[in-house]
Amino acid sequence: VALHCPNTHVFAVAFHGILRAGATVTTVGSLGTVEDVAKQVANSGASLVFTVSLLGNAGFEGARKAGLSDDRIIDLVDPATGLQALLKEASPAPEVSFDPATHIAVLPYSSGTTGVPKGVQLSHRNLVSNIVQCGPWLLENGQTRDSVIMCVLPFFHIYGMNVLLNTTLFNRTHMVTMPSFDLPTFLELHQKHQIDFTFVAPPIAVVLANHPLVDEYEIDHLTTVLSGAAALDDKLAEAVQSRLGVKVLQGFGMTEASPVTHISSRGETPLASIGLPVANTECKVVDLRDPDFAEILPPGNEGERSDSGEMWVRGPQVMLGYHNNEEATEITLLRDGWLRTGDIVEYDYEGNVYVVDRAKELIKYKGYQVAPAELEALLITHESIADAAVVGYLRAEDGEEIPRAFVVPQAGEDGAPVAVDTEALMEWVAERVAPYKKVRLVEIIDEIPKSGTGKILRKNLRDVPVSS
Repeated sequence: VALHCPNTHVFAVAFHGILRAGATVTTVGSLGTVEDVAKQVANSGASLVFTVSLLGNAGFEGARKAGLSDDRIIDLVDPATGLQALLKEASPAPEVSFDPATHIAVLPYSSGTTGVPKGVQLSHRNLVSNIVQCGPWLLENGQTRDSVIMCVLPFFHIYGMNVLLNTTLFNRTHMVTMPSFDLPTFLELHQKHQIDFTFVAPPIAVVLANHPLVDEYEIDHLTTVLSGAAALDDKLAEAVQSRLGVKVLQGFGMTEASPVTHISSRGETPLASIGLPVANTECKVVDLRDPDFAEILPPGNEGERSDSGEMWVRGPQVMLGYHNNEEATEITLLRDGWLRTGDIVEYDYEGNVYVVDRAKELIKYKGYQVAPAELEALLITHESIADAAVVGYLRAEDGEEIPRAFVVPQAGEDGAPVAVDTEALMEWVAERVAPYKKVRLVEIIDEIPKSGTGKILRKNLRDVPVSS
């Protein structure tokens, strides 16, 4: 069953109703186009679509394009045929039987480590394992049974689905939902409901650290901000902590791991780190330059980090495989159960892990590896820069891949963007990084393209023509 619905109680009821019926849920992005919906419905094999007319016609037209008849397309907010009508029928819950270790509960779509979106087969055991891995940790690191939780990150994404929605229900805390991020509403809800624990992605952290509107609201009840979906820079985390008087934590996950593999702890984990593996989870870092994927040796002393390598994880939350895609499954999920994350990390002598970048996004300059995330974290500390993204650019004259930065200027007092001297900005970066990491092109843009969960859409920037 395809579920196309924003963050509301309707999503929660439909989602768990589908699971209780013994069916499989494939969640569709709220902003998906007709083509997006049609592709996912067809690829997943969904025979029924739940959508909401509040999202427009994409759900309806996409389902029809995939070959479903109108009686297989249900508007959840239609009083005559939707959720309220279904509840009025008062039908008994069906009796179902299946193996929770092998029955596919959800089929979210992820680009994983190989680019093209693929259905990720997650069993009931996968989801429940991760809920039990994360629930007690949350109660030890900021949540209580009386907490009020902000849930703005989308439920259709695995982070929102299993960490925000399911684990919050598991912990019996109170949940405030938003269908999409809007800063005034976000702050107003924190003030009105005295929210004390908030889940964010790094773009929201940037806003909380810098936007003047934050000072106009009383959000003193907020004690904890947990960031996920992408790596969070420690300087940005420090800025949020200092401004809001909260503790900033971060975790790491991927759809293929239901999603959480690592999470930091209050008062124990360095701000730059994603922390230690969650319970019953193994982690190792391997050398991609070695044909046998030799493990990276740990650092010997406090303050040191290991060499960089790809992180592999293994545990009960790891997916069954990709839907109808054995080739991608064999690349990502190895025969002995190790899941290749595609992320380049380092770790310290206590085992805390630090994300360097995605393996497929590293820039290779004169044989050196340059991590875009490192340069992005530096750029947003510049007083004139509100946001930044870095991608590789193949220089025509010599075929060399160079770091190219896209930056969004800060707004001035009059609301207009401040002037950015691109040459001076490149010199500023050069003074703070190794020579091979220097930014060699800078473009000024209005907004960094990002996914609904805050990940930079670098592919949208790679083909942008160089400005004269």
